[in-house]
Amino acid sequence: MIEGIGRWYDGIVLQRPLLWVIVLALLTGIAATQLDKIKIEASADSLMLKGDPSLELFREVASRYGSEEFLVLTWQPKGELLGDDSLAALDQMAARLRVLKGVSSVTTVLDVPLLQSPPMTLTDVTSAEGLPSLRDKSISRELALKELTTSVIYRDLLVSRDGKTAAVQINIARDEEGIALLNRREELRKLDARGELSIAQEAELARVSAQVKVNNAKATQAQKVMVQKVRDIAAQYNARDAKVFVGGVPMIAVDMISFVRSDLVTFGSAILAIMTLVLAIIFRQWRWVIIPLLTCISTATLMLGLLGALDWRMTVISSNFVSVLLIVTLAIAIHLVVRYRELEVEMPEANLHDRVLKTVQFMIVPCIYTGLTTIVAFVSLVVSGIQPVIDFGWMMTAGIFVALVVSFIFVPCAIRLWPTKHIAKASGTPTLTARFARIADRFGTTIMLCSVGLMVLSVYGISQLKVENRFIDYFHETTEIYRGMELLDSQLGGTIPLDIVLKAPATAGTLPGLESVNGSAEQAPVSDDEWPEQDVSFDGEASDGAFADEDVFAEEDGFDEGFDSGFDQSGTEDFQPSYWFTLEGMERLREVHRYLDSLEQTGKVLSLDTVFTVSESLMGDKLGSVELALLQNSLPAAMRDNLLEPYFDAAGDEVRISLRAMETSPRLRRDELLKQIHAHLLNDLDFAPENVEMTGMLVLYNNVLQSLFTSQILTLGVVFLVILIMFLLLFHSLSLAFIALAPCLLAAAMVLGIMGLLGIPLDIMTITIAAIVVGIGVDDCIHYVHRFKREYAKDKDYLATMYRCHSSIGNAMYYTTVTVVIGFATLSEISEQE
Repeated sequence: MIEGIGRWYDGIVLQRPLLWVIVLALLTGIAATQLDKIKIEASADSLMLKGDPSLELFREVASRYGSEEFLVLTWQPKGELLGDDSLAALDQMAARLRVLKGVSSVTTVLDVPLLQSPPMTLTDVTSAEGLPSLRDKSISRELALKELTTSVIYRDLLVSRDGKTAAVQINIARDEEGIALLNRREELRKLDARGELSIAQEAELARVSAQVKVNNAKATQAQKVMVQKVRDIAAQYNARDAKVFVGGVPMIAVDMISFVRSDLVTFGSAILAIMTLVLAIIFRQWRWVIIPLLTCISTATLMLGLLGALDWRMTVISSNFVSVLLIVTLAIAIHLVVRYRELEVEMPEANLHDRVLKTVQFMIVPCIYTGLTTIVAFVSLVVSGIQPVIDFGWMMTAGIFVALVVSFIFVPCAIRLWPTKHIAKASGTPTLTARFARIADRFGTTIMLCSVGLMVLSVYGISQLKVENRFIDYFHETTEIYRGMELLDSQLGGTIPLDIVLKAPATAGTLPGLESVNGSAEQAPVSDDEWPEQDVSFDGEASDGAFADEDVFAEEDGFDEGFDSGFDQSGTEDFQPSYWFTLEGMERLREVHRYLDSLEQTGKVLSLDTVFTVSESLMGDKLGSVELALLQNSLPAAMRDNLLEPYFDAAGDEVRISLRAMETSPRLRRDELLKQIHAHLLNDLDFAPENVEMTGMLVLYNNVLQSLFTSQILTLGVVFLVILIMFLLLFHSLSLAFIALAPCLLAAAMVLGIMGLLGIPLDIMTITIAAIVVGIGVDDCIHYVHRFKREYAKDKDYLATMYRCHSSIGNAMYYTTVTVVIGFATLSEISEQE
């Protein structure tokens, strides 16, 4: 069979080397013209787990309570925060931000109402033309600063506790068209998952999915332009007037795309430079440096061109495939070169053509099996359910196929076209791998026992492996993203949003004494001091960003409407106060709020209890049943929208608690935190499981991490089983198959075990490490066992065969391994410096 393949290959390829080199050059050139079409995806949607029920809940809660993306600027003036110079510069900057395309509103400390500077009564509020703010000259700035730093709404959200840092929120106009497309796509995907999709709907799903991609590309470009303009404006005030950092999900998305583009160039160039150096040191001939390098460049260009032509978009994860592909391609090229050089020693009298043909005939089987087993390892990523990881698996699968084709066409043809008078000669100096053979010969039993011990230790380490991910760790300390996220966590209440929705118990009913509360507020008048202060004017809208779920910087004009008529309107005749506006409901909600606020990993917590707390502060006393009922029923529409709607849904009789986790906290363990909160609500506070729902980016991303961990660890067993079967087909021996599998299994187990023992968590980036380790490990195992079987047939001497294999194929394994190690070490070093 091999001879037949050799004759076919010789007739089609090897007899026409110049033609095939020209064909590859033309294809590479055509692919290069598609490089500018490569698109990079960095949306939150691209990182979510497909089919996650929490994603549907997240969208429902966001729809129910409103949603708007925004950027956040931190403002740290040189002088006093509320000094004339600071406020003048801040107001000027905000005015310039408001006119930017795509910005719906901008809110600063100048725009929020102040009701404690000095304290106001309800009469003052209802009779005033407008609520006071820092724009009013009569406002005491000393009292205003005290209110901003002590208010349960503003503190740690709008202004830091020390009064030195303020936040500026830039609300981004909603993309209604994009939202409608996403909703329709999800509806069709649900039907598809249930097998209920008609032929017409299948066509619609394909059409809508294509429209989503187009719309995302437009939105990404518009967002990039807007973020850059925001940065340009902020830069003009930075250092001159204050320290200004830009933060928020839109900025992170834009920067991630920029980093990915930069990494493609930086990492790719660095890998090629390292390859050149290593090849020059190993072979010391330009021929054996340039041929492998051109093979790698052609493979990478063809794959990138394919991505551009097919609009196959990369992400922060799948972009790593270029570096990995370069290393895998180089390994194939080195094996071909080393085998050819061996034949130069073994067949010095043979002509160039015969040596090249023998090289191809000898290496085609192990290289194909190496490629197939490596593909199996990367295909295991497809079951993750995370689109970027799925893409990485498929990209590597396609890339390995391209690498095999290019390597077996270009390397042999290039060797034929580039003859040399310098024929390799046998070296009398023992190689490093030959020394390894002597160690294996003398200490075989010890090596086996050590391997068993390492496997046991690795299994224990794997049992300690955790899954965690801190976005901030992806960025260097000097980057704007890092400093902005760090400042938001330390001064402005946290970064990662979590929503907890509590439903009223099924047995909840009207409390005694409230049956009469079914008419107008005039039936049970309440004093001026019974109303919450108006610094709760923030919209409280759910979002994905650092201030997600508390769009707290609403404009002032929503507070001076509706007060005149809000207290003489009649309620409905059958009005029943919500469970959450009863003493029992208020106290239960307060217990939850205070518990969440006490956790070290949480930052700002906002809920309906915040309104209750402010109301009690103004009254100077606790709220009673009647006051609570009137608070629910008698608020004017404008106040209701700003005070209640963000945290209370009357239709479902449920409340929403919004908090932000501290992304920079070294103790943040998402899964543990969520389980801890859920267990406390059920076991300590006696909430029924069906009455507690948790959502938000904290939940969604935790689901992604847990799914990755489960799918990858479980599928590793399937991967090794498939590889074992492939080894059995290749070697026709079960014992040889197990022997070849053992080093791969030990290598993967050791890497994961060391991570577990050292407390290095798996995250969305490092989760692919198992596939990479298996893919590279399989390469060495197949080549060695394949050569061992060939060599053993010569004299049936195991020991002599081992020495020969270590001195021949062992060199190729050594060269490829050194190149791979140096390549990945280079990636690590460059990443640390960025």
